[in-house]
Amino acid sequence: MTSGVALGSRAVAGRKVTARKAIASKPRASVAVRASGDRKWNFSAGPAVLPLDVLEDAKEDLINYKGTGMSVMEMSHRGKDFMKIAEEAEADLRELIGIPANYKVLFLQGGASSQFSAIPMNLAPEGGVADFILTGAWGKKAYEEAGKYMTTNLAASSKDSNFSTIPDVSDWKLTKDAKFVHICSNETIGGVEFKEVPDTGDVPLVADMSSNYLSKPIDVEKYGIIYGGVQKNIGPAGMAIVIVREDLIGKTHPLCPTMFDYKLMADNDSMYNTPPCWTMYTSGLVFKKLIKMGGLEAVEKMNEEKAKILYDAIDGSDGYYNNPVDKKYRSLMNVPFTLGGGEDLEKKFLKEAAAAGFESLKGHRSVGGARASIYNAMPKEGVQALVDFMADFKAAN
Repeated sequence: MTSGVALGSRAVAGRKVTARKAIASKPRASVAVRASGDRKWNFSAGPAVLPLDVLEDAKEDLINYKGTGMSVMEMSHRGKDFMKIAEEAEADLRELIGIPANYKVLFLQGGASSQFSAIPMNLAPEGGVADFILTGAWGKKAYEEAGKYMTTNLAASSKDSNFSTIPDVSDWKLTKDAKFVHICSNETIGGVEFKEVPDTGDVPLVADMSSNYLSKPIDVEKYGIIYGGVQKNIGPAGMAIVIVREDLIGKTHPLCPTMFDYKLMADNDSMYNTPPCWTMYTSGLVFKKLIKMGGLEAVEKMNEEKAKILYDAIDGSDGYYNNPVDKKYRSLMNVPFTLGGGEDLEKKFLKEAAAAGFESLKGHRSVGGARASIYNAMPKEGVQALVDFMADFKAAN
């Protein structure tokens, strides 16, 4: 990976971009030239960047998978070739995470949002109360959706701090005999992340891990259900992976849609109907890659290094850039930040960053500012290139 040229005439993704304003200080290489053609540094929150070698492997199989004469997108999900793909994907995921035998792994259509309804229909067939810990927008959506099917208790919320922290567990107002306790382990929009698994005793802990799935080791036995969409850290959009303890399935609400029935899906190996075949296949490639990298311990170390580069740059900018999140709970995956100079300067930053080859740095529409999502597939070089650009922008503005 070679470094770029000075701001006056940057080489970005195989093209030249002329900056508005050259910096008077000593020039530095602020944008790394991508090793492969015209690809950008993609900081999108999801669908997100995928590993380049995984995309290249998928490209090889796109037309003719392993000599079958068919694409994975064309072959029968009941045929031996795809059945092998599906079996290997589950086996590799179990190995990667260390999923105990008494947990089912489900590959389901609909992403995480469909699980906001499926979870209460599977865990609370006769209603009851579920406790929710609100630390951001996605936890709020899960809370509101579950309220259609059962009583929901807002056990704790960080809304008063604009979702910039996680309420201390000692302050949670949990319900005795609740059906489950729900958390969002990493809030994509606000950039807060649980650093420890809360102890909920005998009440099943349910976690939406959409934006930090497979970014670090997971102690599965501390959860009743782990779920999340795959389009951030794992594969293309269109699928959720649900890891559910066996004793929590088989007691669905009478009106539970067939496609939301965990027991039915488990009994049919996630193939009651045609599954999202291409997403399963690509996710399987990612599982194999992460195993080869050394597993989730190695992945976590890599992510900690990347996040440190970016947070250090923000914290060391003397207030030019600001991250609003409580340092104890800063996400390793999603880093929101604002510019101290105000909205006009933020707009200029985002415009020039986009011109320089940095994709999707604009913050979520609900909060504004900027946000860099630095998922597993974002290499350290990409984060360093962003940090260099941020330094150059500060010097020029």
